[in-house]
Amino acid sequence: HNSTYINDVSPDSRYLLFSTSETDYTSLPHSSNSLYKLDLQTMAVDTLWEHAKYVNGGTFSPDGKQLLVSGSGNAFGGIGLNIKEGQISNTYDGQLFLYDPATRKATALTKDFNPNVTGALWNKYDGQIYMMTEDQDYLRIYTCNPANGKIKQINTSEDVVYNYSLAETAPVMYYYGQSTSNANRLYAYDLKSGKNRLIYDLSAEKLKDVKLGEVHDWNFTTEDGTTIQGRYYLPPNFDPDKKYPMIVYYYGGTSPTNRALEFSYSMHMYAAQGYVVYTLNPSGTTGFGQEFAARHVNAWGEPTADEIIRGTELFCKEHSFVNPKKIGCAGASYGGFMTQYLQTRTDLFAAAVSHAGISALSSYWGEGYWGYGYCSVANTGTYPWNNPEFFTKHSPLFNADKIKTPLLLLHGNADTNVPVGESIQMFLALKLLGKTVEFIQVDGENHGVADYKKRLEWQNTIFAWFAKWLKDEPEWWDALYPERTL
Repeated sequence: HNSTYINDVSPDSRYLLFSTSETDYTSLPHSSNSLYKLDLQTMAVDTLWEHAKYVNGGTFSPDGKQLLVSGSGNAFGGIGLNIKEGQISNTYDGQLFLYDPATRKATALTKDFNPNVTGALWNKYDGQIYMMTEDQDYLRIYTCNPANGKIKQINTSEDVVYNYSLAETAPVMYYYGQSTSNANRLYAYDLKSGKNRLIYDLSAEKLKDVKLGEVHDWNFTTEDGTTIQGRYYLPPNFDPDKKYPMIVYYYGGTSPTNRALEFSYSMHMYAAQGYVVYTLNPSGTTGFGQEFAARHVNAWGEPTADEIIRGTELFCKEHSFVNPKKIGCAGASYGGFMTQYLQTRTDLFAAAVSHAGISALSSYWGEGYWGYGYCSVANTGTYPWNNPEFFTKHSPLFNADKIKTPLLLLHGNADTNVPVGESIQMFLALKLLGKTVEFIQVDGENHGVADYKKRLEWQNTIFAWFAKWLKDEPEWWDALYPERTL
């Protein structure tokens, strides 16, 4: 009745490292992990730990004497935590530990390392631990020396490294990735010289007939002194003397908006249609340190919304080429929640798009396959029965009367993460209030839109909505969705 996972096989092939996962609905984080070492010659089982919480699993060191373990800072009694007093850890922030099976002792490796560790491999050739990380809005590779804990960055040629592979008997690593203005490229990296060699440039083929605008970093400081990192995208053939409409994109729950060219809301795609596009990584985002990530817990829009509003206002103030009366905003999932929540807090935006957004924490918390699990992190220890005011205060649905911005709701009606009812109830509320709202269900699609034809229709719907409200060009929208008469 429990799920069982093979974690690793020892270098001499004698031992099998496997784990089981047990569900526990009555205590956080609602699951625990047990790890076992099986001797394949004698079939004897050594129980390394049982019912441990906040531990994901482990792999053997090259000599088979230690384990490299991943988990959150809460693992092993919280030895990896690095947060302020009174904060609750954001357990989506990943940490690494060394574990000695002989003594049953664990040591925190990355406690003082700000990037979020998403994966790691202990290299046989040089004995270094290679870590995949979210490092602010980059995806980078770092090495950690297990002997002294020293961590160094691998100077890769791309901003966003998606994967890598290490040779077992040579100082060679292959990796591929992309950056803000190019698609994937494959490289060979010499571990001794630190030199990169381009092996295959897929980007050159993909973008040979495409012209992209410029991308610039732009940060601002909050009233409490926090630096909020962001960047902006300019249209091709940008004219600084013109006034452009702007689109603000965000997520906030809790992964960073990274510097990849290709994803569902590619900022260049919107810039190509004549928009300035601004994106930011507000408080609560992983990759900026445990303290920054912990701001996500029991926040649900605070201070994220304030930072998005402040960043947008400051950006307009500092950049005269933006038309402050024609600003749109968009987000999906938690970002869809942020879209709805923002409109209850400000009239700054002239149009808004929420894809698969959460409108009521009270319903999302107990629906779908993800609600209670995600909320075990996002609102740790807070439930409808012990803090009902929290659920109404932070839910856009319970503040729908404050919304004045034209709002487009998009949702796959087979969404198992954020059930489609989250958009249905917000649509109904805004219709009863006489607000400007449209609701498009994407038939048969889950949390993301996968079907190619439906994906084009979905994307064009967003384009047309912004064209109507930010460019005063309703023709595209009217062609897609002609007004129905009774």
